[in-house]
Amino acid sequence: MLAFAGDLPNLCSLLGLLAAVLGLYFAIRGVYPAAMMALLWAVVLDWSDGRVARAMKGRTADQRAVGAQLDSLIDIVSFSVAPALLLLSVGRFSPWFVPGAFVVLATGAIRLSYFNVFGLLDDATYRGLSLDNNVGVLALLFVFEPLIGRASFAVVLYIALMVLAALNVASIETPKLGGRWYYAVIGYALVLSGVYGWQLR
Repeated sequence: MLAFAGDLPNLCSLLGLLAAVLGLYFAIRGVYPAAMMALLWAVVLDWSDGRVARAMKGRTADQRAVGAQLDSLIDIVSFSVAPALLLLSVGRFSPWFVPGAFVVLATGAIRLSYFNVFGLLDDATYRGLSLDNNVGVLALLFVFEPLIGRASFAVVLYIALMVLAALNVASIETPKLGGRWYYAVIGYALVLSGVYGWQLR
């Protein structure tokens, strides 16, 4: 089994998982700028593994199959578990935030299960909003957390995550971004990492 971890695209996916684990760690500790930096780079690495896989020649069918499952399982950690834990942490682990965390996890699991069975609508169209978009929205939202105050921000975050969860499983068509958008995602991560790095000073 561990031999598949040495496959370069799968290694890239595992680095994304490491970034997600760091995001979880900092979310639990309440260090939200560091958590968001980690999750932003989890998104970059999630985008990177597919590009690396397409650029490589000679990968076996088994490597591709394991890589697809690995990517999906890591997505649930990076883009569902992490946002759910952020919600609980910002809400000071109040029981009132548990239903919201469940909704985030449940819709993420449903979306990924649906995608694994049915795939894209066509070569460049998803049904529903892709889960990695959730982190992109949250990363921008958390910039304002120090200005809003914990109690008010908790309500804003709760509402935002419920809207995102609904969009994740909605019967809407959204574009599958690629190509030059990859560099836009890297630029977005760099800019917001700079902002969050400044907040951590």
